[in-house]
Amino acid sequence: MKITKLKITLDDNTLVDISFDIKSSLALVGQSGSGKSLTLKALLGMLPNSMECELMVDGDFELKAGDTLSFVPQNPFTALSPLTKIKKQFFVPQSRAEELFAQVGLDKELLDRFAPELSGGQLQRVVIAMALESEPELMLLDEPTTALDPKTRVMILDLLRDLSKKLGFKILFVTHDMNSAKSLCENICVIKNGKVVESGEMHRVLDRPKEVYTQTLIEANFANREFRL
Repeated sequence: MKITKLKITLDDNTLVDISFDIKSSLALVGQSGSGKSLTLKALLGMLPNSMECELMVDGDFELKAGDTLSFVPQNPFTALSPLTKIKKQFFVPQSRAEELFAQVGLDKELLDRFAPELSGGQLQRVVIAMALESEPELMLLDEPTTALDPKTRVMILDLLRDLSKKLGFKILFVTHDMNSAKSLCENICVIKNGKVVESGEMHRVLDRPKEVYTQTLIEANFANREFRL
């Protein structure tokens, strides 16, 4: 699917003006304040009323959160209620929740647990299972491995890649971690100040970046901190 136009303005000031093509899996990367989060919020319909948004999609479906579109947030520890059993936080019958748990490699017994009783990796799998409830065509990922240790991070990225291939949904991965982006996505889109400065196949951009800005991002230690100029 193609986002042929995404323009976000505030008081006549253009904050984001980009377009990109999600062929299968696309990493959207850039420094802090580049427009990554605004892009996610626009696609999810979560921009504040003070901002205006023009969104044009060239595809065979409309972007609609909870239907063709799903979302995996950054921190699984805050994404779930700590006072409600996991099974009560699904919007599908328990039999379907059990099927989703099986897809993400979780024992159905965990449905009767509370979120604080689960590890970070288990919680992220729960959130991914919830994102699969509506059988989405596009899954938005907002730094879903940031709060995880390196070993668990690799496991979650492998899971997402396998699920995408098996279930046929596309991925838009918003991240500052170039290693994770390379591991999960086939293509990359680099944005700066709300504009696309470079895009293409992941291996091509990482091996032969055309822009100094992109080279700086690649060289930065994204695994440990958000890059800031």
